[in-house]
Amino acid sequence: MKATRIGWIRHGITAWNRLGKIQGVTDIPLSPEGIDQARKLADRLLRDGEEWNGVYCSDLTRAYQTAEIIANRLGIPLRPEPRLRERSFGAAEGTTEAERLARWGTDWRRLVPDQETDEQVRARGHEFVKDLMLRHPGEAWLVVTHGSFLARMLQSMCRDLKDSHLSNVSLSILERREQGWVPLLHNCTAHLDLDRVEAAE
Repeated sequence: MKATRIGWIRHGITAWNRLGKIQGVTDIPLSPEGIDQARKLADRLLRDGEEWNGVYCSDLTRAYQTAEIIANRLGIPLRPEPRLRERSFGAAEGTTEAERLARWGTDWRRLVPDQETDEQVRARGHEFVKDLMLRHPGEAWLVVTHGSFLARMLQSMCRDLKDSHLSNVSLSILERREQGWVPLLHNCTAHLDLDRVEAAE
């Protein structure tokens, strides 16, 4: 049997991303730039020729739109999944970094009330991964989700991965082996550089 693979994808960019506002579970759509980014990733996945069985995605609009573009391009099924939602940031949602610093100080990540904890994020994330492995053993699935959620998941699944900022429409691929999850690709946005490469040639 083939090894199970998960291709983790952060959603395309939104207007709030550009403004530095925390989105959390606030339902913000992709910007036109974000839609273009998702199309570029979909084209890359098609060119790469790897077989993907389907796409799971957060049911928040920005992730769903990203996943829908990819699923339609690859001709594979799309399944919304609430457990893939972004972390709830409570009172910090809709605020810029300057506003957070003014209100809660440099330790705002700990002081903002009503936030979902790292432990809660990881618990629902790992529950989803466990279900995916039971339903789709030996298959390869794309999973479109959010930056903070994805950072917590990648770090807990592969502890040797650097805890770096995950770019919009980045692709990270993990494969399940005997020793655990092994990273094959991490935070890759080569598809966004393609236009610049072609222009230089």
